[in-house]
Amino acid sequence: MSYTRFAIYFVPPDGALAGFGARWLGWDLATGSAVAQPDLDGLATITRTPRKYGFHGTLKPPFRLADGCDPDGLERAVQAVAAACAPACCEGLYLSRIGRFLALTPVGDTGGIERVAATCVRALDEWRAPPDAAELERRRRARLTERQDALLTRWGYPYVMEEFRFHMTLTGRVAPDEVDRWRETATAHMPELPAPFELDAIALVGERKDGHFELIQRYTLTG
Repeated sequence: MSYTRFAIYFVPPDGALAGFGARWLGWDLATGSAVAQPDLDGLATITRTPRKYGFHGTLKPPFRLADGCDPDGLERAVQAVAAACAPACCEGLYLSRIGRFLALTPVGDTGGIERVAATCVRALDEWRAPPDAAELERRRRARLTERQDALLTRWGYPYVMEEFRFHMTLTGRVAPDEVDRWRETATAHMPELPAPFELDAIALVGERKDGHFELIQRYTLTG
């Protein structure tokens, strides 16, 4: 299958957490297929934005392939990064409110996770086509700081390196008076969260022509 963009994600392995994320969002990254969501009024609406990306933690944000690069070469490059990069670990995951959306975020020292993300951003940068003027303009509407704008210019995305915050998104923007209710609802439906949380593999994913992302290959971190 051909893809319009690629990204490097953490995709949880098959198990309770991955199953919950697929059902909650209504999309299974691993199989590239829709999943029936729980019968909860409003769930389809609040998950509409993150659904197409699947349940994941972004390590290198979506990018178009640079001129002269091909998907097979990208796969080999990601495999090489994984072979040279050590896994990361933190105390666990926690359901957090980030502004007006909900996400799982790491508990404890996140230095290892940030190291893996920075490695992916740097090592695979030659495969990334630079953003066009329209994308730069759209990103800058978010009132970026001077540093975020510099990161956007250098790496194609403003929230990388020291601005990176690992999270696994569960909702889009939720009305302020509904956030706490949805947090309670998500808590009631999710399995016991991993403690510790291990980021021991990275995943190459691709954006299909219908806008949904799917898993291409997962690579174990063995550096």
